[in-house]
Amino acid sequence: MQNLYIGVMSGTSMDGIDIALVNITAKNVTSIASSCYPMPSKLKQQLLALCETKQTTLQNLGELDHQLGELFADSINQFLKDNKIDKQQIKAIGCHGQTIYHAPIGDNPFTLQIGDANIIAAKTGITTIADFRRKDMAYGGQGAPLVPAFHKAVLQDPQINRVVLNIGGISNISVLIPNHTVIGYDTGPGNVLLDCWINQNLGKSYDKNGLWAKTGKVSQDLLNKLFDEDYFKIPAPKSTGRELFNLPWLHKKLAGTDLKSEDIQATLVELTSLSIANEIKELPILKKLSCELLVCGGGAKNPLIMQRLSTLLPSWSVLTTDTKGINGDDMEAIAFAWLAYCRINNIPSNIPEVTGANQAVCLGVIYQ
Repeated sequence: MQNLYIGVMSGTSMDGIDIALVNITAKNVTSIASSCYPMPSKLKQQLLALCETKQTTLQNLGELDHQLGELFADSINQFLKDNKIDKQQIKAIGCHGQTIYHAPIGDNPFTLQIGDANIIAAKTGITTIADFRRKDMAYGGQGAPLVPAFHKAVLQDPQINRVVLNIGGISNISVLIPNHTVIGYDTGPGNVLLDCWINQNLGKSYDKNGLWAKTGKVSQDLLNKLFDEDYFKIPAPKSTGRELFNLPWLHKKLAGTDLKSEDIQATLVELTSLSIANEIKELPILKKLSCELLVCGGGAKNPLIMQRLSTLLPSWSVLTTDTKGINGDDMEAIAFAWLAYCRINNIPSNIPEVTGANQAVCLGVIYQ
């Protein structure tokens, strides 16, 4: 008998609504179907402006929350129709929502995801789980990253040292070493700066196959300025997002430089690659170990990033998660289907050693 869940994810890059249909049991997680539905350009621009300027009105914020709820619900209903799935078969939807601001450090830490889950539940007629991060934060955690628990469930091998690397807008790692506690955190920017820069200069949403970056040369001076950022110096647990690594941040770093735009793109590729490799190489547990690096997310399709990771980690086997049976494009959507499964079955789904929470808890709020 199938135990079907739907996962919905729109990440930092906001390049679409990823939806996955997953059959989940206590022993197996099997992806059955997946699709990506476009985010309307006007809505995307409004969300990007909100994230980058950090300025809005209560009316604008409320309307964007409503619009996203409608978009998620309509996309799910279209997905069900496209795949000829009866909604009665679905146990629950796990929807991450769109992160607007993530501030896990400070006197009053918080995280804000929008996309009204009440609308999703009402328009689909399916129990919906959302607001996955704040319960972890209520117990002293950062509410992120959450995918290491899923990576552990589906990719840990008792005989193999593995690091799962997700390169979305932000890059995060899950360190899966046999007989060792899982380590996981955000290493820094993934595609977010690359996408912002090519969009500003060429009007494209992303640099396909890194072709534009290939025409440029890395600037060591600019790279040094980019690495002059506190986030790269602080120890884990740590998490970040577009509220730090964004176009205004990049423009501040570019002040006084007269580099060609393609040279800046090439340098941003090096920032992403080197910030990941540096974190991996500096982890004590990984020194002197032979490991697999399993890459997923949009960055796995950038040959420049993949080549640099192979060069920077010469003794490692650099692969995509596709080689292990999990489509890298669907990884996060599948993860939130799994998180919904955990919530419905009252299974704790955070890893305190990863997020910094003081205990393991069930994540997500149920909307019916």
